[in-house]
Amino acid sequence: MRILIVTTGSRGDVAPFTGLGRRLVDAGHRVAVVAHPTFTTLIESCGLEYRPLPGDPEELIRARARATSPEETRALTTAFVDGLADGVADAVAGGADLLLTAFAPSPLSRTAGEAHGVPVLGTYLTPAFATTEFPLPGPAGSGDLGPAGNLAAGRERLRSAERLFSGAVARMRERLGLPGTTSPPPLGHTRPVVHGYSPLLLPRPADWPALVEVAGFWWPARPLDWRPPAELVDFLQAGPAPVFIGFGSMAPGEGARLGELVTAAVRQAGVRAVVQAGWAGLEAAGDGVLSVGDLPHDWLFPRMAAVVHHAGAGTTGAALRAGVPAVPVPVMVDQPFWAARLHRLGVAPEPVPFGELTAERLAAAITAALAGPVRRRAADVAGLMAGEDGAGAVLARIARVVEDPGR
Repeated sequence: MRILIVTTGSRGDVAPFTGLGRRLVDAGHRVAVVAHPTFTTLIESCGLEYRPLPGDPEELIRARARATSPEETRALTTAFVDGLADGVADAVAGGADLLLTAFAPSPLSRTAGEAHGVPVLGTYLTPAFATTEFPLPGPAGSGDLGPAGNLAAGRERLRSAERLFSGAVARMRERLGLPGTTSPPPLGHTRPVVHGYSPLLLPRPADWPALVEVAGFWWPARPLDWRPPAELVDFLQAGPAPVFIGFGSMAPGEGARLGELVTAAVRQAGVRAVVQAGWAGLEAAGDGVLSVGDLPHDWLFPRMAAVVHHAGAGTTGAALRAGVPAVPVPVMVDQPFWAARLHRLGVAPEPVPFGELTAERLAAAITAALAGPVRRRAADVAGLMAGEDGAGAVLARIARVVEDPGR
């Protein structure tokens, strides 16, 4: 079967689908991933076919930061989403028997699937159905609003996300010869859906639709010919396990400021550190500090004493899998939600919001993460998660969808 995986965003929005894609290839399917050009090498190095999706999310963030008016910001976003719509339409026109879609591009994937008669399965990295049990991740924050408040906030979150895509969907429908619609179903109405995170981290709400499940993480694939850099191996062997510090795709252009902060925090906490550049261009200096680029988390994180990260969905899962404590420093969107869940699970100290980050607070959080109770809890949770098979659940769902697209 020809399976097309559609995803948009940063590395954390793409990498988990490389692992899912490899699992599908091993099961005998032909798999292509539709993503931004910056991820071409990542996808192809994992043995998967790549299909282009226009746009550069890092440049969009920088351009929005430079915008001088709300109108300019909206124009930048509209142009970016229209590019996504064209890319998804072209990718599906290239041939597919089944679409797997991340949450963000799901309105575009549904539209293309409708035009070409291809069934669509939602494969979401974050919860995307309103519930009374918690508010959906988003700008409103991660605090419990009570059953009615949680449900209302979740519904508004979905309506807001749908409005972002409504114009592009209308233009896409016209381009593909589909009848117009004045009230498309909201994002949360895509069925069926498999959520790729652990129910230990966030159990499935009892009031979610029957065709929506929480299956467990699907893990990023390691590039087929990858080997750890000799400098990193030597560094790890030269002393006690270091702390990983990285903010992924967050804070582009803030590398110098963050580097000074991280250098001071590492010194105050008395730890060694592996510091990942990310989009910020983060670099830290000093004895016992090594700066690195992108590395497979499944290899690196188990060798760390703790992981300081921005609490994106993918990095959150990787740290949990490694069985090491986390120090969540959330920046935006779903990150405060996952940071709060890590703390509630007992595998992380209280989150330090990125906007409140100081060397002193980061050093104190690292020290708290390295304490015995947090370390033991992180190891226990990793052991429990080892029995989950999120990718296997997707394979099972695919078999049912092929038999009946409504299943």
